[in-house]
Parts: sequence; structure tokens; C-alpha cells
Amino acid sequence: MSSKFDIERFDGKTSFALWQVRMAAILSTLGIKDAIYGREEADADMTDKKWKEIDDKALSTIHLCLSDATLQEVLSETTAMGLWKNL
Repeated sequence: MSSKFDIERFDGKTSFALWQVRMAAILSTLGIKDAIYGREEADADMTDKKWKEIDDKALSTIHLCLSDATLQEVLSETTAMGLWKNL
């Protein structure tokens, strides 16, 4: 079963707090929410490869939910947690 979620792209002008709640819910539903809190919060038994997969998926998911202008401002971030904090 697949799910589709529609979320307004964050453009820096709309409410970040509401976007953040919706984005966290999407990441949670996808099972990758730990990535925005960093490796220390993840399952201790998780392999580096599995962590990288989760982080990459979360980073990509967040990228897809940003406006072009906002994405341009955070392109240098390479982890989901770094991106989340920068936003």
C-alpha cells in the first residue's frame, strides 16, 4: 500500500511551525523521522549503511517540500538534521 501526502512547499513566508508539524508527521509515517534528530537518537543497533539510507530519504523528502528559493538557501546541508536546524 502506498500513500500520497500533499504539503504546501515551505517558502519562508508561510507559517514554519505548521509546515514543520506536517513535515514531521510525513517523516514519521515514512519511518524516517529519527533523521531530523540525529544519529544519537536512532536505534543503537542500526548499521551505518541503514542510517545513511534513512538520512538520505529524509533529506530528499524535505528537499521536495521546499520552494525553489528556500531550497537554494539550504543546498549546502548534507544531512536531514542539518537541514532541519537550518530551516
